[in-house]
Amino acid sequence: MQVAVVTFDGFNELDSFIASALINRCRRDGLEAFITTPTPVVTSMNGVEVSGQRSLDFVADADVVLIGSGVKAREVAADDRLLSMLPLDPSRQLVGSQCSGALVLAQLGLLGGMPVCTDTKTRPFAEAMGVTVLDVPFHAEGNIATAGGCLASQYLATWVIGRALGESAVRDVIGYVAPVGESEETVERALRTVRAGEAALR
Repeated sequence: MQVAVVTFDGFNELDSFIASALINRCRRDGLEAFITTPTPVVTSMNGVEVSGQRSLDFVADADVVLIGSGVKAREVAADDRLLSMLPLDPSRQLVGSQCSGALVLAQLGLLGGMPVCTDTKTRPFAEAMGVTVLDVPFHAEGNIATAGGCLASQYLATWVIGRALGESAVRDVIGYVAPVGESEETVERALRTVRAGEAALR
């Protein structure tokens, strides 16, 4: 499975890089993430320049699409040209958003009344669009998931890895990157958070 981590100018490094780095620990099992950008080079909110690994054309073919966040997310959500380059289809793709990426999902009309998770700065803008924001770090319904808070990107990655390869793969990846001495509790927290986010409205 191939994962597009959609990354725009002004992106938050934590949101794009944590998810892609965790997912790419599963390359040998056929799950691979690519930083996917609208231009050859994008610049982060802190001035870090990154060359995209895939162009936005890749989004149409990816098995998983994760919309990253950043300081220009509201501009992206209002840009019809950029939105037209995001032909997302939850019937055949896993689709996720990180923090302000939820604004893009909302603008694309993919939520259908689904509540989202996002960061505290984005919350009022999401609510102004008529979207309900939850006070939890992760929520998923079917093939759509949202995560709120930079470090919640680990939960988005956990969701993708779990859906693609199962719990054993999640345990291997999260257990390896966890702080020394905290492996078990980090793995269990990630799994517990994702399970709760998937079960919330059942």
